[in-house]
Amino acid sequence: MAELQVIARHTALDGKRDTVFAVLPRLIEASRQEPGNLGFEAYLSMDDPKSYVLLERYTSRDAFAEHRDSPHFKELMLGQILPNLESRVVEQYDVTDDDHS
Repeated sequence: MAELQVIARHTALDGKRDTVFAVLPRLIEASRQEPGNLGFEAYLSMDDPKSYVLLERYTSRDAFAEHRDSPHFKELMLGQILPNLESRVVEQYDVTDDDHS
């Protein structure tokens, strides 16, 4: 089964950047502890201080599904971050053996 690369692009609502950024480190740390997580990084946009991207890597699609079903995802992402976002785009890519070279 192929690994999964997830790219999540988020933009905070006006006035909510600090609220989002206060919660984000907790989500990252908890997600990195998941057995199926291979990496979880956040990068700020150089063009928009309210925008950032999350680069997430999982052992499989099932591992990503488990991430989205985790208590920390539901509490932190869905409960605290998502309500403070202007936009959220999540892209998923299968990683093939050819992608590792």
